[in-house]
Amino acid sequence: MSRTTAPAPDDSRPTTDSPLTHGLKQRHLSMIALGGVIGAGLFVGSGTAIAAAGPSIILAYAISGALVMLVMRMLGEMSAANPASGSFSVHAERAIGPWAGFTAGWAFWFLLCVAVGLEGIGAAGIVHGWLPGVPEWALVAVFMLLFCGTNLAAVKNFGEFEFWFA
Repeated sequence: MSRTTAPAPDDSRPTTDSPLTHGLKQRHLSMIALGGVIGAGLFVGSGTAIAAAGPSIILAYAISGALVMLVMRMLGEMSAANPASGSFSVHAERAIGPWAGFTAGWAFWFLLCVAVGLEGIGAAGIVHGWLPGVPEWALVAVFMLLFCGTNLAAVKNFGEFEFWFA
């Protein structure tokens, strides 16, 4: 006669009394991804690039897009082979060493900080065209407060904000 035992409890799963919940819906995640991929920089920066380089910018964008696609496929392969909780800096640390992971992580953080500032400047440039009487620096300040406020608020509010902005 075989005796069955109950499986050992999995300590990695959250308990039922955990205050954490899922605040983002699928539509939020889809539009956050779409807005992150396209970004305002593509629309604001494209005009300047086309004015400087002319129609050849289409070729430059195609080559850049192909390189990004290859890099993302490689990152996907590394993530499938060695799943880890973290960003690409974890893969850099595993493959090259701790300094590579450290450098990649902080470079990405710096990139995001610069990107948020550029998004604020781009949004202020667009709105300044609609409201020419308002100084552009004031619009940048308003957008930065808005961006920071929504990021510090509840994740559901952040998801709604990103959904409608995207």
